[in-house]
Amino acid sequence: MTGITASQAAYLGELFRLGGENDFVHPGSWAETLHVSPAAVSRMARRLEKGGLIERRPYRGVRLTARGRTEGVRAVRAHRLAEAYLVRVLGYGWHEAHDTADRLGEIADETLVARMEAHAGYPRRCPHGEPIPGADGTIEVPEDVPLHTVPEGRTGRISRIRVREAERLQYLEAKGVLPGLPFTVEGRAPFEGPIRLRVPAGESVLGQELARVIWVEVDSPTSNRGRKPSSLPDRGTSGGDAPATVLDSSRAVC
Repeated sequence: MTGITASQAAYLGELFRLGGENDFVHPGSWAETLHVSPAAVSRMARRLEKGGLIERRPYRGVRLTARGRTEGVRAVRAHRLAEAYLVRVLGYGWHEAHDTADRLGEIADETLVARMEAHAGYPRRCPHGEPIPGADGTIEVPEDVPLHTVPEGRTGRISRIRVREAERLQYLEAKGVLPGLPFTVEGRAPFEGPIRLRVPAGESVLGQELARVIWVEVDSPTSNRGRKPSSLPDRGTSGGDAPATVLDSSRAVC
């Protein structure tokens, strides 16, 4: 930690994930993602505002200041590197790393974070595919979209799985739907029906609820010809060297 408490860092990290770097976030959304009461968020917001870490506007919400953004990104970096370390080095499943990474991130100073990064092989993504900020606070990700928006016949690569629930992560892993894998949309039922997705492990039928949390990089139409899902990913580094853009952090979940 750097002059703030672990609890303050957790609040700032969650505000960054919700898009509070650029946009005002409703306190109710902040409370919901942190699993705390609105009263707890209100008390913490007053302390963070007094410390120059957030700004509050009536009827608009809260937003990170420049210093608050620095602390929020630092918290996200520690968390995602802790997840990568737990999965790549200690053998945790990707479905069980999140809560332990929360606790580890709370006590991690810069030295511990740097050592976890080195032992994990300097991953660019967490096991769920979310980008890991650099030590300088920069954060980039490939351009991606939710699977439910991808037309039938298109191909690409799975980018991120944006859900925390262990049961859903285990289900997707069993189906072979993992960050870094190539995919083909084989079919789409009408009226927001299920999607048939082919990955190297085979074909799966996914409902809209799951399709909305699977984010993918879509090939250009000219590159679809003759493409077949093939290689398996390294979940600790998932994403490869695709073109990058600045992260829209409003949908990040880890």
